[in-house]
This record gives sequence, C-alpha cells and structure tokens, in this order.
Amino acid sequence: MASPPIPPSLEHLVTRPFSFYPPILNVEHNEWLYRRATWSEILVVNSKSGEEIWIPRRFVGEVSCIDDPVLIVGLTRELEFKGGAVWPYQRRVLSMPVAVGAPAAPAAVPPRESPAPIVAIRLESNDRRILKLIGGALAAAILLCILAMNIGRIAELRQRTPVYTLSDQSYLDLNARDDYFSVVRKLGTPALDRWQTGSHALHLRALGYPDRKFTVILMGADPDHTAYIGTMDDHWRPVHSVPLPSGGTTFALLRQIPRF
Repeated sequence: MASPPIPPSLEHLVTRPFSFYPPILNVEHNEWLYRRATWSEILVVNSKSGEEIWIPRRFVGEVSCIDDPVLIVGLTRELEFKGGAVWPYQRRVLSMPVAVGAPAAPAAVPPRESPAPIVAIRLESNDRRILKLIGGALAAAILLCILAMNIGRIAELRQRTPVYTLSDQSYLDLNARDDYFSVVRKLGTPALDRWQTGSHALHLRALGYPDRKFTVILMGADPDHTAYIGTMDDHWRPVHSVPLPSGGTTFALLRQIPRF
C-alpha cells in the first residue's frame, strides 16, 4: 500500500510570518512562525502569545503563491486548540424533534396600536394532551442532547489515550536504543521478519510474534542500523511508542504505517 503524500517543506518560512486557513479555533491571533519539523509533525509558534504548537503533517496543505497581504498555509481539516494540542474540529448539529399532532407555528401578527382585550381561556382536554406531548418532546430532546455530549467526550478520551488490551506486555521493556539483536535478546527470535521501504527511503522492519499477538516495528535510514519505534497489536493498532528528541512520541507515526 502506498504511503500518503508528504505536504510541502516549510523550511523557507523560518523568517517569514504566515497565517493558517482555516484559522485554528480557540487561538485569538492567527500569525505564526515556523520552528522545526519531524517526520510526522511540524512545530510552529504564535508570533503574539509565543505559544508553541505541534501540528501533524497530514493536516498541512499547500502554501499560497503570493504573500500580499499575508502568506497563507492551508489546512486540510478545520482544527481546534485544546488541552495543549490541536484536534480535528467536529461540528455537531442536533435538531429538535417535532411532537406528533403538534399545531403548526402561527403566522406573524402585525403589531397592534392598542392592547388586546383580555379573554378568559379554558383548557379543554385536547389542549392538555397537546401540552403534555410538547413537554414530553422537549424532555426527550434534552435527554438526547445530554447523551450525545457524553458519547462525544468518551470517544474523544478513547482517541487520546491508547488502551492496552494485550495480556503479554513484554514489549514494554523496549526503548528507542534497542536494535534487532537487543529485541531478540529481550523477546526471543520472531516468527515473522518483514521489510518495507517507506517515505524518504526510510527502512521499516516488522518483527512478528503471532503467539503473543503483537508486532515490533524498527525503523532506520540504513537496513543494517534500525531502531525500535513502537509495537502494533494483532489488529495493527499502536499499543506502545517511544519519545522523540524534539518532543512528542512516535504514536502518530505508527498510526500512519500501513500493515505489511
């Protein structure tokens, strides 16, 4: 499977301020400076607040050809800043259900020059029934809104926090200094040993342990010098990663590696 295209290099923006489009939500000032980049993320700093933010490369689009009045760097998704990181923004629209048998909305009434006369109103049984239906519909809509908000929060927490479900977690002893031979010393000889060349001629090596239901991933520029970057479970989902020298971890990189 072909790897996703890498967005254009931004090294030429080191001394040139630019703006994101669409702007990142929850950030008041949309003017940024480029700092540095890793294989999977770029680091930018807000020119007004000085706050630094890591943005995954898959969200970075094209750079505008002109810079008048300001240079524009496109984003492939609308992002929001919260919890010290950027996340794809999802707009949730909930429609209020219409009660069965509810009357249509009355037409607009022109203003009266004098107050309307007060008329005594008597609620018949049908009117009471309609009011009960409207009240029940409103209560159901409020309950659905609360449930939708809770479900959204649970889904967001699950995306942020990797859940380890493997019974054998011997891969937790591995770190970024481990190569093929140290992995074999700690875990034993793998049942499967596969290679793949990724972007920028980076070599990926997958050491499979089917009986333990996980695969150890090594990466390096030279096939003879690869190092541990993380572990995938039996469904090819990252369950362990290592920290990067520039900040963050290899978790985002592991999610972009196709099964091989």
